[in-house]
Amino acid sequence: MKNIGVKKIQWNRNRVIGIITAFLMTAVLAAGGLIVQAAQIDLPDGTYEIAVTLSGGSGKASVSSPAVMTVQEGQASAKIVFSSSHYDYMRVAEQTYYPINTEGNSTFEIPVLSFDAEMPVVADTTAMSTPHEISYTLYFDSSSLPERNAEHTSGLYAGIGYGIGAAVGIGVLAGLIIYGKGRKKDA
Repeated sequence: MKNIGVKKIQWNRNRVIGIITAFLMTAVLAAGGLIVQAAQIDLPDGTYEIAVTLSGGSGKASVSSPAVMTVQEGQASAKIVFSSSHYDYMRVAEQTYYPINTEGNSTFEIPVLSFDAEMPVVADTTAMSTPHEISYTLYFDSSSLPERNAEHTSGLYAGIGYGIGAAVGIGVLAGLIIYGKGRKKDA
């Protein structure tokens, strides 16, 4: 059996630590890259009405439609008004939003992450004996909006792509630096 020697074992250990560190940094930075970014839309800044439907849960809840949508610098957000006053928060892409009203049905202002596709959200209801998070989807129908250039309706996925790309690059760079330091010690 071949004797690998202490230096070889040390080099392998440093290499493994560098790879693990790079992986962990990449994972953490990629998760951080999931910043909620509203969908881009080619509409002038202003307030619009957009048809929205809610699906999921027990089917008892609904939201007011059309919803009021605000566009600012190409980013869209919408006021979602539930059919109940018993929702105390919503989560959209792991970001938590609280009601913007104190009376009446629960109303939230959330980013519109996509048009013409189901957008997953979670809403916490206090109507039961204990609070429960319920998974829903919202569908924002862009055909209910004024005419616009459809090729400018990207958003969440582009933002995630840029965030993950940057995270992978930083993670690889960190791993190479750590790997290089471990290698210099072995020489």
